[in-house]
Amino acid sequence: MSNVPQDLLDGISGALAKEGNTLQMILIAFIGLSCYNVAELVILVPVTFRRWRGLYFWTLLISGVLGVVPYSIGFLMKFFTQTDSVLSVTVLTIGWWTMVTGQSVVLYSRLHLVLRDERMLRRVLKLIIANVLLLHVPTTILTYGANIVHSGEVAWVNGYNAMEKIQLTGFTFQESLLSTLYVIETVKLLRLGADVSSRPDAQSIMYQLIGINCAIIAMDLLLLSLEYADFYAVQITLKGFIYSLKLKLEFAVLGRLVDLIQGSRHPVSLAIADTLPLCSMQRPPEAPDRSEDASYEQQAEPKDFLVPPGGGRVVQRRMFVESGRAA
Repeated sequence: MSNVPQDLLDGISGALAKEGNTLQMILIAFIGLSCYNVAELVILVPVTFRRWRGLYFWTLLISGVLGVVPYSIGFLMKFFTQTDSVLSVTVLTIGWWTMVTGQSVVLYSRLHLVLRDERMLRRVLKLIIANVLLLHVPTTILTYGANIVHSGEVAWVNGYNAMEKIQLTGFTFQESLLSTLYVIETVKLLRLGADVSSRPDAQSIMYQLIGINCAIIAMDLLLLSLEYADFYAVQITLKGFIYSLKLKLEFAVLGRLVDLIQGSRHPVSLAIADTLPLCSMQRPPEAPDRSEDASYEQQAEPKDFLVPPGGGRVVQRRMFVESGRAA
């Protein structure tokens, strides 16, 4: 332990001994803002949704309440208190798993609104699951090793430092891929003049979707830059705030996207969109265009028409429904 440079231990084991009061206050402020953003979501999400169900609804809440908040509080305990390392590391690890993967699932849960390729949707889902095993699990093992089991040993600390960069790179790629898919598919909708473009606010919502996903990519790249510049304490503290901000932005624009799709000629209701199985979204079948079929009336079955006794003009049979009975 005594042979380990102190700069390796800052942000990994113990408190931020070398940092000044100003930076510590800034870090605490970011932690507070993270929790405040989640508190807003906890109020806004249940009030906005008519039905409290669906992948999007629950991942949005869970990634905030069980993700951002424990992650932020865990690092607050680890950096600025004398809390036992087992407790602080466990709290922040649970929050980190839920926050990072939850963020990707939130984006995935609404991707079917702009992307109708089931194979691509399945590949995205497989990528999210694979990164849980390839990135979350090894990082967690090294986190406990560097902080608890082999606390302060150079090999574990170096291993943690290397894996921290690898996992952040992997998750940045994952979220950037999801955001890029949103941007590409939204641009396609705008260029093709899809049904949603008939709404007066359609282009505004589409441009907001593009802008927010570009902002998400930029924020992820900022975190990655801080990590490779070895500003570990700033990066992990700012991460909680950035993830809470991304959740708020996604909640704002993805909710409007659902309303936009609902108003198109191919409606996707909020209830259906929230309860569909994963990767099972299908475009509703289009009704046949009878105006182009010149022989449609001629091909009608005789049973579809009633001929009054004694002659007279042909009257097409109709079905009238009133009070639940057919007349």
